[in-house]
Amino acid sequence: MITYSKSRKVWQKITDKLSGFPAPDLNLFARLYIAQIFFLSGRTKASSPEGEGLWQCFVAFVTPSETTLFLFEEEYALPFMSFEIAAHLALYAETFLPILLIIGFAARLSALALLGMTAVIQLFVYPNLWHEHLIWAAVLVFLILKGAGKISLEYVGTRR
Repeated sequence: MITYSKSRKVWQKITDKLSGFPAPDLNLFARLYIAQIFFLSGRTKASSPEGEGLWQCFVAFVTPSETTLFLFEEEYALPFMSFEIAAHLALYAETFLPILLIIGFAARLSALALLGMTAVIQLFVYPNLWHEHLIWAAVLVFLILKGAGKISLEYVGTRR
């Protein structure tokens, strides 16, 4: 029969061995997870390029589509700002803040802004999706508290 003290010693040996393995940078995983959610959402809000060329592609990249403007006017209808401003701000935030998170630059500030956006989405747009927004908020709070981590531009910049 295995006693409590023997099983505890076995468990201690196992955890000692596991703690010797290098841990992945969880901050990187958190950044990539939350960035892809917001970036892909932002891409659905952008218009299609009209014509060819780099400038036309960039303009389309940061211009809300007609569908996006319609949704912000009719379905989302934020009470504290015009639908046009809200559509542009959402597109810009969902485009550029995830990029900052991915590269690990101004990660805490980006996460804070996306947490605010998550709160607005929860309160005014999709209040029934609290279970999903709670996960987003947890990841964003983790990033606000812990920062970008070792695999980031912030870490490289502070090491020099």
